[in-house]
Amino acid sequence: MRHALIALVIAACGAEAAAQAALRTPDGKPDLQGVWTNASLTALERPAQFKQLVIPKEQAEQMEKRRAQMMAASNARTNPNEGAPTDGNSNAGYNTFWMDPGTRYGVVKGEVRSSWIVDPPDGRIPYTKEAKAHFDAFLAKVRGSWDGPETRPQGERCIVGFGSTGGPPMVNVLYNNHYQIVQTPTHVVITAEMIHDSRVIPILAGKPAKRDANFPQWLGNSLGWWEGDTLVVETVNFHRDIRVRPNMGDSYYVGENPVVTERFSRAGPDAILYEFTVAEPSAFTQPWRAEMTLSASKDKVYEYACHEGNYALPGILAGARRDDREGRKTGAVGDAE
Repeated sequence: MRHALIALVIAACGAEAAAQAALRTPDGKPDLQGVWTNASLTALERPAQFKQLVIPKEQAEQMEKRRAQMMAASNARTNPNEGAPTDGNSNAGYNTFWMDPGTRYGVVKGEVRSSWIVDPPDGRIPYTKEAKAHFDAFLAKVRGSWDGPETRPQGERCIVGFGSTGGPPMVNVLYNNHYQIVQTPTHVVITAEMIHDSRVIPILAGKPAKRDANFPQWLGNSLGWWEGDTLVVETVNFHRDIRVRPNMGDSYYVGENPVVTERFSRAGPDAILYEFTVAEPSAFTQPWRAEMTLSASKDKVYEYACHEGNYALPGILAGARRDDREGRKTGAVGDAE
């Protein structure tokens, strides 16, 4: 009996060791590879209905159930005989068939979360007064301007995904919330499902003492290094259109010279703990920090076709020019920046 128990313990330890080895690459680093998703009902900032970071499990389950019922009721077929909406609500073209935001609130470190932001404690982006005024004024202007493609958000122009889905930081949106990670000893590549934005991240021996300010990129210039079993990625040098235009998909403003620091740690065989900090003294009263769980997905990342930019954008601008010819005011005029 004793020998049988010893054998059982040895077998269990061997199975655990094999499982841990399976989570590492041949060079011994944690294996982050695969297809992951951050689809969730949890948002970056905490909605006013929640006063605390953690949602009681029973409350979350009730809210998830109500959400599912609402989505099912909303997924009715559109009537082709009704014609196009005339109330100016372009979102009326979306029914829930096109939406895939997730069905559950995010669980991080075993807690159901009301927001990804954990600091400041109120779960809100701590804008300076000037940055918030700039953000609000920009959105009011750009949302009413159809002068040309330059005034439209980058997502409509098929440049980067709306809502900061490509990041950094990588934030969940209305659909297309998958990411594929490929890893070698020298590089990590993260490809977002939305518009197939990809970041090719060189892996260094340690944190660089100085960053080159040249060659800004749409998703910034990212460098990574390992701190124990955590991959740390620092991103600077975002393209000016990202820095000046406070949209990142009309979701938040990053300021003129943001530094985004991400941390990727395995949280089990089917999860990655994704943490990020955004710092920019002219835009924020303090650096703000968030935590998110990336969950393993069995889905594939399929080809993404940017329908809005390929078809809708020319139609929007052509409609605006017709309004101009017929003397109708379509919105604000001028440089959106």
